[in-house]
Amino acid sequence: MATVASIGVGVPQLMSTSSAQDPYRGNYPSPSVGTVEKSNDYGWTNEIGGGNLTGSPATASIESKSALGQSVPNQMHSLRPSIDPNPLGSDSIPSAESLDERREALFRELADEFNAFDRLGNLVRKVSQLVKPSVIHIEAHKSETKGGQYESYDEAGSGVVVETADGLWILTNRHVILGSQPAEILLRSSDGHQYHPTRILSDESTDVAVMKVPELRLPPARTGNSDQVNIGDFTIAIGSPFGLSHSVTFGILSAKGRSDLSLGDQKIDLQDFFQTDAAINPGNSGGPLLNLRGEVIGLNTAIASSSGGSEGIGFAIPINMVVKVADELIRHGRLRRGYLGVTLEPEFTASDLGPLRAVVSGGAKVKVVRRGSPAAKANLQRGDIIVEFNGSSVSNDDHLVTQVGLTPIGSVVPMIIYRDGKRYRTEVQLTDVN
Repeated sequence: MATVASIGVGVPQLMSTSSAQDPYRGNYPSPSVGTVEKSNDYGWTNEIGGGNLTGSPATASIESKSALGQSVPNQMHSLRPSIDPNPLGSDSIPSAESLDERREALFRELADEFNAFDRLGNLVRKVSQLVKPSVIHIEAHKSETKGGQYESYDEAGSGVVVETADGLWILTNRHVILGSQPAEILLRSSDGHQYHPTRILSDESTDVAVMKVPELRLPPARTGNSDQVNIGDFTIAIGSPFGLSHSVTFGILSAKGRSDLSLGDQKIDLQDFFQTDAAINPGNSGGPLLNLRGEVIGLNTAIASSSGGSEGIGFAIPINMVVKVADELIRHGRLRRGYLGVTLEPEFTASDLGPLRAVVSGGAKVKVVRRGSPAAKANLQRGDIIVEFNGSSVSNDDHLVTQVGLTPIGSVVPMIIYRDGKRYRTEVQLTDVN
């Protein structure tokens, strides 16, 4: 349970001068400056607290002014503007019929307002109905030996069907099916059909995996362009939290470009996560993160949690990155990572840019250039600050590592660097890291 810290618990004692004539007035200095006016639906004005800063006893009376300008001192009316049939305080008792009429009027007002608001809910419903048939519930049977003891257990996760040049494949996270043989992985669709994969390919550096099911006859999900996603966009997550298959949650995209995350025992080298507050729990891993167009924009992967459950901080791999990795796995059986041939300074941050902060917001500083590497052929030197790679600004060293690793082998890529405070442009042709 979260601890709620109160602010300003201690309230200082105020000295006051009491009045024998009226023990209920003027006991505390008024904290207000000037007059605060509040207007209700009937044109009345309540003046509250005409105090000052001298600390003199307050003489704040409350006056109710009618629409005719008459003042009725020391009277307070508790009105219900929407349903009270006697707004001017008549002594007559409202009839049941008049109250029913006013309640019906309120319901009609709410219906009008709800119709506008429900458009968003209608979008969420349509996206859920459209994409659910493409989402797969995964149960992976795993076994391992810990402390000399053999353990066997099942782990739930999620996946999503996409269409590639090689037909239909199921995208998921590597950690969902890690340690399981194809026969130990049960795939279940939203209509109850069950399958087993015949081929599994995965990449440790990105935590992406793909599975092939030859007899699969499910509609593929549509993939979007994750480069066009913005912070604040609405997001929908579908998966199997705690084994509850095909659950839907809703939120926004909270941040982009999250890297250097510690993900338990896993080491994910290429990190460029989306952050979302759509509820993601254990079992959501490998399921799709969607936009309101029904397009997959990410693959839900991890959560930041002190309790083991959702605390509003979930992470998803951008779908553009997932598709690149999946294509490499399907075509070549592994992710061929781009190689630049430099060691970067891990402690370098934007605050170390000095005068350059006026023109750039981030970068990666070169610590070592390896002989014969693509970086050496591009004349990079120790101390160079790489601020742009392949047309994209470089945030930090982790960001550059991810960009280089996912760039197709053999590509000639433009770069912008700063050396001794001067701006230079160069090009580099990447090779395979292996």
